[in-house]
This record gives sequence, C-alpha cells and structure tokens, in this order.
Amino acid sequence: MPLPPDATLADAGEFGLISDLVALFPQGEHVLIGPGDDAAVLRIRNGHVVVSTDLMVEGRHFRRDWASAEDVGHRAAAQNLSDINAMGGRAHSLTVGLAAPPDLPVRWALDFAAGFAAECALVGASVVGGDVTRADQVVIAVTVIGACTQAPVVRSGAGPGDVLAITGRQGWAAGGLAVLGRGFRSPRILVEAYRRPEPPYDAGAIAAEAGATAMIDVSDGLLGDAAHLAEGSGVSIDVRRAAFEIPEPLQAVAAATGADPIEFILGGGDDHALLATFPDAASVPDGWTVVGEVLEGDPVVTVDGSAYDGATGWTHF
Repeated sequence: MPLPPDATLADAGEFGLISDLVALFPQGEHVLIGPGDDAAVLRIRNGHVVVSTDLMVEGRHFRRDWASAEDVGHRAAAQNLSDINAMGGRAHSLTVGLAAPPDLPVRWALDFAAGFAAECALVGASVVGGDVTRADQVVIAVTVIGACTQAPVVRSGAGPGDVLAITGRQGWAAGGLAVLGRGFRSPRILVEAYRRPEPPYDAGAIAAEAGATAMIDVSDGLLGDAAHLAEGSGVSIDVRRAAFEIPEPLQAVAAATGADPIEFILGGGDDHALLATFPDAASVPDGWTVVGEVLEGDPVVTVDGSAYDGATGWTHF
C-alpha cells in the first residue's frame, strides 16, 4: 500500500523504506548480485580495485535548512566518487548507510536517494547495497568501489622539480558557505556550488595517463590537502597566488564580508577539484592550471615562498 506523502520513517518501517530506496538505484552490468542479499557481488574484469569510505553528519557536514535532501544526496555521492577520481580511477559501485530519526519524512530519504543516484549516473556507477538504522540525527556513511586500469596515483610520488597543478572549480563552495553562514542566498551560483559540487570526473584518469606523480582531491582545503601531498612525498610545496584567477562572484562575496577572496581559494574545500603534481609543465594536460612547484626541503606548504597565516582548510577535530 502506498504511503501518504507526509509519512515518516517510523510509518514506513525499515524494510518498507529499503524497498522504496532500492527501486531508485538502477544496476550496471558489472553487478552480479545487488541490493537484497547479505552482500553484493561485482564483476571486475581488469585493473586495480580502489575502495574509499566517507561520512556525513547532520549539523557538521550539512544542514537541512541550507540544502535540500536531493542536494545532500548529490554531495554525499560526489565526495566519494571524487576520492576514486583522485587515484586516477573510475567509481563503479557504492553502498550507502543511512541513520536517521524515526520522524524524518520518508520523502526526505527518497529525495536524498534520487540525488545520490543522479550523481552516480554521471560516472555510470551503481548503488549495490546499504543499510538503514535509527539515530538522533541524520548520518550518512558511503563506501565507494572503483577501478584503475593503470597504476593508481598516490600521494607519495611527488619529487623536487615537479609542478603543482589544479583542475576544477576551487573556492566556489567556500564562498557559498560564507554566504549561507550569514543568512543570505546570493550570489546564487556560489550557494549552488556549495549545495552541488561539480568534480571533474574525467580528469583523474587523464592525469594518470599523462604521468601525474601524485594527486589528491581538494575536499578540506587547497593548502591543507597540498600539505598531505608534501607529507606523503617528503617534499616542500610552494603555491603561487598569482596563478589563480579570482571569479567575479568570489570577489563580490569577499567585498561584502571584508575577506580577501584568495582565502576562499587557498583555504576552501568541498568543490572536489583535483590537485596533482606532474614532472614538468609540458606534461600537464589541457584543462589544468599550474599553480606551484615542488621543492626539496621539509614537508611544508608555503605561499609565494613564505608561511601562510590564513586558514588552510577544514579540520574535523
């Protein structure tokens, strides 16, 4: 029997909810057994298997008054798909865990699933399983599985003499968060960038084929994530401010808030741009911008040769 539009999770029950959610997730040809059994079974033809897990907690990673359920679904999928992209691979399967209060509307869960499925469709990935349970707030746990047809690009391969390059929007989501945090909804393009990031899903494999020596997705902040490359590779990285073009919407938000617009770019996350090192500028693929260089020295990140005194990114604790 169809549930009324205002039904809650308590009204639907665990298995009623699961049944409705499963119907929203089409399965790819690589899925031998999808949702409904104790575990999914996937067909992997060749390459390396790549796996990542991420969490989103209501009130810390998203707010229901700032983003629709569909937006949250897009964001939850994007941040996981981007992790596989950052290894030079392509995601093909995901599992989703949803913990939520019993009075959460079923419509919210279904809209979340619709957004999640739509984002997965951008890379041809399937949701192959998951779980639901009760909690005091909404918590989303996602595991993503992908494949690399060449050697994965890790964080530890950068060497002195390499160049640092970026592709994808950077700083837009941070600008949108700054707007929302002040109770506004404009510039809308920045708010939408925060609600629904647009990771450059094709760029990871292209970078790997071009010989990228190290790579990471910018989820927490450009300088903070660059530091992971520096630490993993045992090198120093210098970032050049002048390499970044500051878009007009970021300039407008900076002027309205009294901030330096470069702060959104250097310290902002959630756009899921890709940051990578390459042997030289000639090996950097089209669509990437060289923004720094890799040097010998202690594993630190500098800006224009000096320590940066602004925020370098998000920290969880």
